[in-house]
Amino acid sequence: MTFFKNSKVAGSLSRIVFAIGLLATAQFGFAQDSASAVSAAAPTVASATVDSLAAKVAALEAAGTGINTGSNGFIMICSALVLFMTLPGLALFYGGLVRTKNILSLFAQCFGIAGLVTILWWAVGYSLAFSEGSPFLGGLSMSFLKGVDSTPSGAIATSVFSMFQLMFAIITPALIVGAIAERMKYSAIMLFVTLWMFVVYFPLAHMVWGPGGFMNGFNAAAGIKAIDFAGGTVVHMSSGWSALVLCIILGKRVGFGTKNFAPHSLVLTAIGTGMLWVGWYGFNAGSALAADGIAAQAFMTTTLAAAVAGFVWAMIDWILHGKPTILGFCSGVVGGLVVITPAAGFVTANGAVIIGIAAAIVPYFAVAYLKKWLGYDDALDTFGVHGVGGTLGALLTGVLASSTANPGIKDLIPGLIGQQLKAIAFTIVLSVVATVIIAYIVKLIVGLRPTKDEELEGLDTTDHGEAGYHYEEA
Repeated sequence: MTFFKNSKVAGSLSRIVFAIGLLATAQFGFAQDSASAVSAAAPTVASATVDSLAAKVAALEAAGTGINTGSNGFIMICSALVLFMTLPGLALFYGGLVRTKNILSLFAQCFGIAGLVTILWWAVGYSLAFSEGSPFLGGLSMSFLKGVDSTPSGAIATSVFSMFQLMFAIITPALIVGAIAERMKYSAIMLFVTLWMFVVYFPLAHMVWGPGGFMNGFNAAAGIKAIDFAGGTVVHMSSGWSALVLCIILGKRVGFGTKNFAPHSLVLTAIGTGMLWVGWYGFNAGSALAADGIAAQAFMTTTLAAAVAGFVWAMIDWILHGKPTILGFCSGVVGGLVVITPAAGFVTANGAVIIGIAAAIVPYFAVAYLKKWLGYDDALDTFGVHGVGGTLGALLTGVLASSTANPGIKDLIPGLIGQQLKAIAFTIVLSVVATVIIAYIVKLIVGLRPTKDEELEGLDTTDHGEAGYHYEEA
């Protein structure tokens, strides 16, 4: 029976091969008959084709003049990595730290902020941050991303630069929600973020990184000649100090101090930490805005600071409490990443190790002791890690910045510590004052908190009508 089947298959295959042979022969004959007809027209067609190709090449070269394709591709990848930090990295990191009834609310806040900030960025945000204007805020010349296309911005396309910076704008307000997790209405968060972006983020981004910015050390006319490689002031200090103020105004969670608020899944938090670490290479190395030696330096220092801080934080846990904890490893890694951010492209490997040690010790005591002493409910330690860590990083940048690591800052190093202190003070004042005003405006318009019963039920259900987990049998 097997032989019979194989014989039938062989016969079918032979007929198929024979048919293909006939078709190829006919096609070859047709090609030969057509060759003489084509050859007469060949010079004209060839000439037209060459002219057309030349025109296309010229157009492409004109559009891409000044763009380094390697760097352009590198920053596109870095942009995706920074978005990956928020979705799903930060959502998982925060989501694992809350109770089961609130995990989806954290995901919804991260998704909502990503969409909202993108719309604001397209409309006016990018223009306010990165167009020419005053030392404190850009103008509206690039509203609706006007002129943002394949024209060069340094070694990369302007469109790529704008999307890379968008990812920073997305994650910054998303960090704030960690402090007020489990107790702020979704509508209030969306309104708060909208106002906060205009009053805090867009101005700070322009002042630190924008053309003619007030705190841009590479601007000869800057009022404060500070340096911030990837967002110590713009991202971490602004979000961390705003988070502290907002959580104080909001008040403590129902049952805080009497009920168990332990993380419901450190597995999710650990996974989120790994994603944040990987994504942070886009955050820091990408801030070189080219695939060059400075990006390589930032890649190295980011690795060292994160690894050292994660290890040291867990060792502190071990010494003080008898066990090295997963939460300690995760907190330390994120702390190290935060503190190295403003310094990543400005410090040596040894400087990064010093930063890693400091990033474990100082935020650890802010999280473990300062919060208890002052009595505020920073639910997921946004202030302890990002506010304190970002401030520490901005200061250590002034102490450890080296022209060996980055020759471009040689002339900025004298007096840099004083300039960094000024930038720190300015950022804290702006963030705190603006957050107080915005929070009370939001409270007046939509209110800040859900009712007590809604909070006890959980924001997954009351805000979103869904549940992250279903324990009933199908």
